[in-house]
Amino acid sequence: MKGFKETSFSERLSTGAKAKQAQLEKARALARANQPGLAERQAARAALSAEREARLSQRKAEKLAQAAREAEDRAAAEVARGEAERLALAEREKQAAERAQRELDLEAERKAARDARYSARKARQK
Repeated sequence: MKGFKETSFSERLSTGAKAKQAQLEKARALARANQPGLAERQAARAALSAEREARLSQRKAEKLAQAAREAEDRAAAEVARGEAERLALAEREKQAAERAQRELDLEAERKAARDARYSARKARQK
């Protein structure tokens, strides 16, 4: 005759956990079905959630629009700075050309004065 098969401790634990879970699911199902106003509360929660999502998406769109405006402002500032640098460079080149022309004119005057002194000295020697 075969002996009595004893269940192990882990088997008893798992069987108890399964039974407890089954009772819990049964109680949850009964509790949901018997609650008055559950559908209204769920609808209100869904409406609040939809409003929250709408606000979040609106904020996100505003942030994106603000970032686009800032990018446009930075691009415009960059263009203006580039234009200002180009104008400043043109002004510096113009001033350098004027300085070079003045230096050439001054050098020509010095040469003319030197030539005049040289001619006067040669005229005195004769």
